[in-house]
Amino acid sequence: MKSRILFVDDEQHLLDGLKRSLRSQRNVWEMSFATSGEEAVRLMNDQHFDVVVTDMRMPGMNGAELLARLSENYPDMIRLILSGHSDEALILKAVPYAHQFLAKPCDAEVIKHVITRSLKLKSLVEDSRMQMLVSQIRSLPTLPELYVELTELLDSDRVSIQQVGEVIGQDPAMVSKILQMVNSAFFGIGHHISSPVQAATMLGTETLRGLVLSAGIFMQFNTKNLNVGGFTLEALHRHSLQVSRLAREIAVSMEAEKQVVEDSLLAGLLHDIGRLVLVQSLPNEYQEFINKMHDCQTGLLEAERAVFNVDHGRVGAYLLGLWALPDSLVEAVAYHHEPQLSEHFGLSPLLAVHVADALISAHSTETSVIPTMLNMDYLAAAGMTDRLDGWRALHTTLLAEAG
Repeated sequence: MKSRILFVDDEQHLLDGLKRSLRSQRNVWEMSFATSGEEAVRLMNDQHFDVVVTDMRMPGMNGAELLARLSENYPDMIRLILSGHSDEALILKAVPYAHQFLAKPCDAEVIKHVITRSLKLKSLVEDSRMQMLVSQIRSLPTLPELYVELTELLDSDRVSIQQVGEVIGQDPAMVSKILQMVNSAFFGIGHHISSPVQAATMLGTETLRGLVLSAGIFMQFNTKNLNVGGFTLEALHRHSLQVSRLAREIAVSMEAEKQVVEDSLLAGLLHDIGRLVLVQSLPNEYQEFINKMHDCQTGLLEAERAVFNVDHGRVGAYLLGLWALPDSLVEAVAYHHEPQLSEHFGLSPLLAVHVADALISAHSTETSVIPTMLNMDYLAAAGMTDRLDGWRALHTTLLAEAG
């Protein structure tokens, strides 16, 4: 069955250009074209679309207003913005509703790649209800003290972009949303950004102020509402930071390239973001999952799949993929409990995070941290079993430094 793609732009010549440049996709996509937001809504009343790509600045209903309506009425739809850099103020209004941002003029190959990748991500989460839930995520809970610290920095006349990046880098929710923006094709960087400080620098102080203070991309959340089944936001942060640091040290010890080191650090911070999605969105079912795991002595993934029809790794990976984060991070988050499902063996952010998570969870006293088993067959296939004692020593060193 062909995927259905809807392109929306008030300039007919641009739509005609898209028709010509994407003609080769007619065998895999069924494409429709609308010259206004109102026409797009009428088309959607008659048929289901998998992806919408809309211009930002249009008479009548603009792109932000269109995506807000589509997010409400068609929550499983993948929503992309195609717009010019002069529309930055409007784009801030679209941030809660758009999954990715593309810059005009946009090469047909870029559009093709972004749409194809976004559709392929659905194989991570096959359950339609969970696809819908993840697609609707606009923001994730941040630690209140970090949110306050960030807003105070951005309100200051002498804000340091280095400080801003360092605060963002402590929080999985903040990192994922900031990197959604900076890794989108709208910024035309040409390579993926994993460093929160670099991301903050690329966006600039004024854009960050707009995102945080106006667009409200970070959620102020009563953390007590997340205390379900032993889960706490504070414990998730502590565990994520520990895994992040050890994953980075593992990559450094292997003399990995700088990008692999940065990706390992970031993937460690984000590896459990799917748990945050589940406990925030489905607290009653999360409690059921915890009960099932404890009462039936069922493994983590088996219990999650029994309750949610998916595990937290794939939920987090689907969200990060929709938000334009790079494949190396998506893979590490998706398979950090089952690295053997990856197509790649050898040194990678996935390997670093899998090992770090297993070593740290085995020694954790946090009730909400669920032990992860090391996959020795995967390490053997990667030719890394002889490195394990050294990685355990790294873990011991980090514990001593923290203690």
